Amino acid sequence: MNYLAHAYLSFNIPAVLAGNLISDFVKGKKQFDYPASVHKGIVLHRAIDQFTDEHVETAIAKEIFRPQYRLYSGAFVDVAYDHFLANDTAQFTGNRLYEFSQEVYQALDQFVPLFPAPFRAMYPYMKEQNWLYGYREHQGIANSFQGLVRRSAYLTESRTAFQLFEDNYDALQACYARFSLP
Repeated sequence: MNYLAHAYLSFNIPAVLAGNLISDFVKGKKQFDYPASVHKGIVLHRAIDQFTDEHVETAIAKEIFRPQYRLYSGAFVDVAYDHFLANDTAQFTGNRLYEFSQEVYQALDQFVPLFPAPFRAMYPYMKEQNWLYGYREHQGIANSFQGLVRRSAYLTESRTAFQLFEDNYDALQACYARFSLP
């Protein structure tokens, strides 16, 4: 999942951040069970996903994964985009990605009681293993792909996705660069 992009696009507002990161675990009308400030993050997450999914560069990037992963191709692109965001020196210079990740976890800690059970169970691992920072490294992407497969209903392996990521690294990076232009 592309937690880094969603955290980064939460405007440094803790409640929006919490909603933005739990959104994939909140189905249907359950979104209205959260405080208004958290609900804003849930809505923002869905708007970000819609914008990303409809972007021409994302459509191009999805074609790399589509033959093997069909409907899940977009999820693999999202993770790849997080890798390129983590390494984007226009966004994160020096130690800023690590500092940002720690700020995110500190902000999220106050919302743990509100987390849906699956996210609440996953969050300690996310924090302990610093997934947000891990997107910077190829091993972090391999781990994220494995997690995506583990949470999916129909996928059984992630090695092929990681090989596609590696084999098409420059093409995916070019899609990210064109996608992230202002």
